[in-house]
Amino acid sequence: MRFAAMVLEKFNKPLELKQFEINDLPQGYVLVRTLASGVCGSDVHIAKGEDPRTPVPIILGHEGVGEVIKIFGEKKDLNGEPIEPGDWIIWNRGVVCRKCFWCTVAKQPHLCPNRKVYGINMSCKDHPHLFGCYAEAVTLLPEVEILKIPKNIDPAILVIAACSGATAMHTLDSIQESLTDKTIVVQGVGPLGIFCAVAAKTMGASRVVVIGGSPERLSLAKDFVDVALSRRELSEEERRKKVLQLTHGRGADIVIEAAGDSNALLEGLNLIRRGGIYLIAGVAVPQKPIPLSVYEHLVVKGITLHGVWVSDTEHLVQAVHIVTSHPKVFENLITHRFKLDRANEALKCVEERKALKATICFD
Repeated sequence: MRFAAMVLEKFNKPLELKQFEINDLPQGYVLVRTLASGVCGSDVHIAKGEDPRTPVPIILGHEGVGEVIKIFGEKKDLNGEPIEPGDWIIWNRGVVCRKCFWCTVAKQPHLCPNRKVYGINMSCKDHPHLFGCYAEAVTLLPEVEILKIPKNIDPAILVIAACSGATAMHTLDSIQESLTDKTIVVQGVGPLGIFCAVAAKTMGASRVVVIGGSPERLSLAKDFVDVALSRRELSEEERRKKVLQLTHGRGADIVIEAAGDSNALLEGLNLIRRGGIYLIAGVAVPQKPIPLSVYEHLVVKGITLHGVWVSDTEHLVQAVHIVTSHPKVFENLITHRFKLDRANEALKCVEERKALKATICFD
């Protein structure tokens, strides 16, 4: 069987359309026909060589939904259901070793230093090649965790669950207390920020405030959040006063950085109340250091500062539930759909922030 894929041969160069021959795979593999692939903001950074984990050549794409072509042996999904050809599935984008300190002792498999990630650190150089979702098919390793999904939902809206959605659920899972009567501020209204906001409301947050610059994204967010604050229309001080007005002068109970920019912390630390929680979820590649006033921002306020790195299997399952429970929200999030051979155009669209969410869709 031959399948086409868009391959990153060199950083800062356009992806190239290549053909790959896939014959019999080792026992335990699953061959999946791609139905939809998300174009993540991280893909833009990867294509530029900004992610130190990434080798070339590589097939980008870590957000995928597909239809099973063939199972080499037997395979069950996370619910213990047998996987059959024709099933629609989503899979955990990361594969951990299950042997290291973080996997076995610390019980933090998302921090596994040996973690392999589709479309991020798995080269397509060697057979079976198809380790990214910008391809007509994907080869899933025996260790990959799979979840069957219903066929009555647009696969394009489910791809967000594989990355932004799972990371958002991990972010909220880091909060050890009820969200009832909590005010949450989300910085950023891209897919991660919107998912955090939707999930927070679903989980009982009393007030959710989002801060962003895109009028289109803020307009979408207004359908399910309490307050949307524009960075273009309001100064940083005006935004801070709005948050204080909502919280009896205290500040937000929880602030979530979902902007992908370390500089967002300089505002976020001024929005959080004493004893509050700040979750850093959007910064996914190395960035320049920022100046923090440790005494004023951290010590005197006694805040909890928590970094969120990727996600675990449970978060993928939770994210799929959120999407299938709110399909209309995520349908509206998909603004651009591209064919595989237009993947370079899709990346440019995301880089220029023309898309709320872009996907590559297959017949």
